[in-house]
Amino acid sequence: MALNLRSSDEKGDIVSIPGAVSTRPVVDDHREISVLEQRRAETDELLAAFAALPHDHPDREDLQRRIVEHYSSFVMQQARRYRNRGEPLEDIVQAGMLGLVKAIQGFDPSVGRPFLAYATPMVLGEIKRHFRDRTWAVHVPRRLQEKRSELNRFTADFAQRTGRAPTTAEIGKALELDEEEAGEVIIAASAYSAMSLDVPVGENEEPVTLADVQGEIDLNLENVVDREALAAALESLPARELKILLLRFFGNKTQSEIAGLMGISQMHVSRLLSKALARLRAEMSR
Repeated sequence: MALNLRSSDEKGDIVSIPGAVSTRPVVDDHREISVLEQRRAETDELLAAFAALPHDHPDREDLQRRIVEHYSSFVMQQARRYRNRGEPLEDIVQAGMLGLVKAIQGFDPSVGRPFLAYATPMVLGEIKRHFRDRTWAVHVPRRLQEKRSELNRFTADFAQRTGRAPTTAEIGKALELDEEEAGEVIIAASAYSAMSLDVPVGENEEPVTLADVQGEIDLNLENVVDREALAAALESLPARELKILLLRFFGNKTQSEIAGLMGISQMHVSRLLSKALARLRAEMSR
């Protein structure tokens, strides 16, 4: 059988020896496995000792701290999967650590289930709960929050396939919602993050914020007081004068058409209309 061993030349460089087979030692691999098994055994002992102690035992806090130290790198690994989503990595890690502590406190070694199999969904659950409850700009019902990720995946895939954005009806069909519910999900998704009104916009020499360019003057605001006063004044009119007024200014009827509807002369309609307007002016000027 041909061998391919490697040896060193006089200068210390590694050279191949024809006809030799490499026999690299695997001592390092065995040593690494041994270390991992030792750490796992130590952690199992800590978990068993922690579970055996009463809840008010003074040693539980120290045991919990030591177990957390063993699995802190695992939590960091899970938290990194959710970075670059608008939240500081430290906050995500903190949420994951909360899930780890809950797992430690609820784990029962006698069941025979590996600790990581028990802890992983709890760590990820706390991280996802952090994003669900802490990162939305406004309060949104949970059912709409949970549909946001589905909406994002569908719209991205749909746009890639068709080159356009999906309609509300298409979103509803994909998410198994009616069109009204799909519209609610779309609106809710836009509430995940908000832009500060103080953020600078434009390229003007003088600083301009988003608040400076949002909205416009509502001229109807000036008429609010008059409209409210008019509503009260209308209630003071006799029924016939109120009907004539409504037909003329809200029904767009001419005086002759009103006269025909009311069974009176056009002149009488004109007098009643003038009387009603005079009374309204007097009521509103008080």
